Amino acid sequence: MTSPRTSARSGAGGPSVLVVEDDAETRGALIRDLAARGYRTVEAADGRTALRAWEAHRPDVILLDLGLPDVDGLEIIRRVRQDAPTPIVILSGRYEEREKVEALERGADDYVTKPFGVDELNARLRVALRRAVGPAADPAGRVVVGPLSLDGPRHEVHVAGVLVDLTKIEFEILRLLLAHDGRIVTKGRLLRAIWGQGYQGEAGYVYVHVSQLRRKLAAVDPSGELRGLIVTEPGVGYRVRTDL
Repeated sequence: MTSPRTSARSGAGGPSVLVVEDDAETRGALIRDLAARGYRTVEAADGRTALRAWEAHRPDVILLDLGLPDVDGLEIIRRVRQDAPTPIVILSGRYEEREKVEALERGADDYVTKPFGVDELNARLRVALRRAVGPAADPAGRVVVGPLSLDGPRHEVHVAGVLVDLTKIEFEILRLLLAHDGRIVTKGRLLRAIWGQGYQGEAGYVYVHVSQLRRKLAAVDPSGELRGLIVTEPGVGYRVRTDL
């Protein structure tokens, strides 16, 4: 088992991709191309390393080869889907039709058949990232609620045209709430999706970061509309208002 490695050439502010591929040459080529296109990358050569990287980095999208030397790629999908709706794009060999179908049924979002073109792969990743923002997103992956605009692929939030300086956790909380389009997200769901299974009893984490998120949004909102954006459902969780 190897250690997950973050590419030094990754894009500074682009979406993060966990590349899970056991073939070193293929993995290296993917890392170089993704970094050149502005992605931040974490790489794993086997399933156990991939699961550790998933817990440590919580990437925006996972690029997953099913044919791993230790853990079945289908198990990676199952474990991720226990916690979060993170997009998963499968790297599939032509001989893996049955596995490909099963991967989609278990929760993978798309697949790219080997050998593949880098332009096709990039297009599939962009589509997966747009879908992750939720049904309210426009074709570019943006969600607009009142004066707030969240750009999923660029990892940016603007309020009345002003860029808001959010931490990764604050951004992920806002993205997850917006993706649920007004529906309640429990505190447990937020904990599992953003921090992982080991934090299930730490509801205070959610409270602190939601409070910081509310404060930052209100500070740059001249209209005052966003003070009511995130609604607390006592004892349950949070939802966002979509009628601003």
